[in-house]
Amino acid sequence: MKIELTVNNQVHTVEANPVSRLLDVLRVELGLTGTKEGCGEGECGSCTVLMDGQPVNSCLLPVAQAMNRDVRTIESLKDNHRLHPVQDALLQFGGGQCGICTPGISLIAASLMESEPDASRERIRTLLAGNLCRCTGYQSIVDAIESALQHGESAS
Repeated sequence: MKIELTVNNQVHTVEANPVSRLLDVLRVELGLTGTKEGCGEGECGSCTVLMDGQPVNSCLLPVAQAMNRDVRTIESLKDNHRLHPVQDALLQFGGGQCGICTPGISLIAASLMESEPDASRERIRTLLAGNLCRCTGYQSIVDAIESALQHGESAS
């Protein structure tokens, strides 16, 4: 079946089974490999994308549910080969060690910069609850996001 998707502000038409996972369509059909598969069960957040501004686990979402919605992947954060302020802060604070969780965390943080630039540490922690990081212990991630929010410019 032909499915039309808006991903990173571009309209794409793909041939896919409507119950195919959005994750697979993004990675295989559209070549957007920044979105990762960690667990395939919606537990780790590695596959997080934003749909209509809200984080969703793309490993659980049938692609048909993304039709007529705005989907953003980690690739949407690029700006002339410059890192988004959140990505820069994650590097600076050591918040992206192995990199599997980093795309989902970066998207949530970038969305937070746009919608809640004065978010508290507690709010940051709450929003990251669905993203597992086995490497950092979260302190450096929260520090990085807090720093990016304090310095404030959003590249999106």
